[in-house]
Amino acid sequence: MNKIAIFADVQNIYYTTRQAYGRQFNYRKLWQKISSEGEVVCANAYAIHRGDESQLKFQNALKHIGFTVKLKPYIQRSDGSAKGDWDVGIAIDVMETSEQVDKIVLLSGDGDFDLLLEKVKRKYGVEAVVYGVPSLTANSLITSATEYFPIEADLLL
Repeated sequence: MNKIAIFADVQNIYYTTRQAYGRQFNYRKLWQKISSEGEVVCANAYAIHRGDESQLKFQNALKHIGFTVKLKPYIQRSDGSAKGDWDVGIAIDVMETSEQVDKIVLLSGDGDFDLLLEKVKRKYGVEAVVYGVPSLTANSLITSATEYFPIEADLLL
């Protein structure tokens, strides 16, 4: 049985599905699809902690599905901009996990991950699968994936 690791860039998926469809992503449906393909041995969801009630409910729902939720504090800068991305943390976790699995699944449209996918495919021989919103996923990420699945209506709430 294939060993699979899932890495969900929660902020990216939230904003891209909202922008493209005005809807939310269905993490339970994704879990069902991926777990039918093998054993999910690692599933991390990377999010920003703001402490509001709806966000805490969402994080608890992810945990109930089977995700480990990793949080970073939301940082509001003095100029009004905000910071809170997990790119480096996701990259580290993907690198550390790829040696132990047959497939990694990345939920993100962020082109910054293209080199990461190329590296783990070459170094560890893993399949690197990407799920992203078609109109908002970097072409370089799609090209670097072993397989790309567009997030469309069937994966939305």
